[in-house]
Amino acid sequence: MTKEPIHSEIAGLTVRIVEESQKPLRGAVVLCHGFGASSDDLVPLAQELRRRNPALEDVRFYFPQGPLALPFPRSWAWWHIDAQAMRDAAFNQTRLDEHIRQEPDGLPKARALLHAFLANVTQGSGLPYGRVAVGGFSQGAMLATDVALRTEEPCAGLAILSGTLVAKESWARLAPKRTGFSTFIAHGRDDLVLPYPGAVALRALLEASGLSVQFLAFAGGHTIVTEEVKALGDFFEAALRRQPLLRPVLPAFP
Repeated sequence: MTKEPIHSEIAGLTVRIVEESQKPLRGAVVLCHGFGASSDDLVPLAQELRRRNPALEDVRFYFPQGPLALPFPRSWAWWHIDAQAMRDAAFNQTRLDEHIRQEPDGLPKARALLHAFLANVTQGSGLPYGRVAVGGFSQGAMLATDVALRTEEPCAGLAILSGTLVAKESWARLAPKRTGFSTFIAHGRDDLVLPYPGAVALRALLEASGLSVQFLAFAGGHTIVTEEVKALGDFFEAALRRQPLLRPVLPAFP
């Protein structure tokens, strides 16, 4: 039986925590929401992933909330963005090249927050980084990618849901240090928010750097579809199973 999501605060970030009751903890997944959403946005995904892949029942899910409150109900962000500029760039090669080279303003601060969050997750749970997968949707996927390439110890894997390539020079420099790193990318071919070419460019950079990339292109827009959920659950299960437990794991969340 799944417990009700826990409201908590870790390393200064509001977070929802979802886990199965009466199960020894085997791993964790940290998923970051997109621009204009909240820590609640992706919570239903945990139950759906478990329903489709029961092997994830002993995995704890963390859904941290971005630090920036937007002027709309239940709307938060990791940093401010110019959505129109991103859409315009996607269909103009010169603008796209310029856009993907830039590191978004606010990314360094968000990176530091998520770094601290992950450190607290590993310390609090007793899980090594190799048993913690990270990912996100849209802006959250960009942040998760940036952090996964920078952690001192590699995480179990990285899930990029409707994300895109940014900070190209930094990521191209960091990615070769993650040779063989398990990565899942899913993107809608009809995405008008973060158009498909940005995901293709990100895939190319990661594969050229030696990462192991599973790429799912689907018919649809800026969303998460059923076929993506099944593939994502299989990805998390394989990524978390691949890494050994190197230290005792603390009891389940009270």
